[in-house]
Amino acid sequence: MILNLRRPLAIFDLETTGVNVASDRIVEISILKAMPDGSEQVKTLRVNPEMPIPLSSSLLHGIYDEDIKDAPTFKQVAQEIADFLDDCDLAGYNSNKFDIPVLMEEFLRAGVNFDIENRKFVDVQNIFHQMEQRTLKAAYKFYCNKALENAHSAEADVRATYEVLLAQVQRYEGVEWEDKSGVKSKPVKNDVEALHQFTNLNRPVDFAGRIIYNEDGVEVFSFGKHKGKSVVEVFKIEPSYYSWMMQGDFPLYTKRCVEKIWTDFRNVQHNRGANVKPSNAADVAIQPKSKPYSANRVHNGNQQVQHHQKPKEKSGPITEDMLKSLKDKFKK
Repeated sequence: MILNLRRPLAIFDLETTGVNVASDRIVEISILKAMPDGSEQVKTLRVNPEMPIPLSSSLLHGIYDEDIKDAPTFKQVAQEIADFLDDCDLAGYNSNKFDIPVLMEEFLRAGVNFDIENRKFVDVQNIFHQMEQRTLKAAYKFYCNKALENAHSAEADVRATYEVLLAQVQRYEGVEWEDKSGVKSKPVKNDVEALHQFTNLNRPVDFAGRIIYNEDGVEVFSFGKHKGKSVVEVFKIEPSYYSWMMQGDFPLYTKRCVEKIWTDFRNVQHNRGANVKPSNAADVAIQPKSKPYSANRVHNGNQQVQHHQKPKEKSGPITEDMLKSLKDKFKK
């Protein structure tokens, strides 16, 4: 269908350094401009945010500092973007709460006047959430046709969740489903193993999904420059990647999974007699702790410096002459 438009509608999305509207910056903007006659115009720009992109953000949108180091700043492209949006109403997904406010902050920093007073705003997420609510209360009403009393009471919620699960199995058992590859199956069955398989389609190794199993059951990275590659193969060609992950801002359980894969990999190499030499940082990360310092330590801030002293010479017996010498030395 063609939208009934009185003026162009610009559907746009931002990739940013983070989610703080006031301080985070745009690293990419893409705009689809739907025209009243049904035609479309698209503009996509990478932007140098003039600040480091946090790793946690790069892992989400796949844009790293090196990708935008030669890109123009927003100030350099602000007028071009404003002109492209000049006669448009605006639309996006969660755009009212995030994309439009961030865009306005950038225009203000760049000193470009972008008037929004007479524009219409369409937030697609709001339509979705209001028409198809994804709360337990909505699910209980949809599947069980009952109102949820005492919502957010733990016991009431778990009982409602159990009833919803029973109703889902009853409704969908034997119903055909098609995955993204076009493969059809009947995945919902009255069997926990089958339900587990269907509700964990991405087959994550860690809860965060940074590492997943591929179709052959091999652990592969799901992000970054090695996305889709076997974790073990990456460790073979770039052992320092293990160190980077162990020192990076990843969930603790993700690091635990990475360490297990690394340890298994090292053990296999050792059993084969291979001499695998990781980076120094990787060695530090997995080697047993060094021997404890001796009691002879000097505390310097947060560091402990060990001094190696010569063995003390054994002293002879104390004589009267020694006592007299000490008395003469300290007398006033």
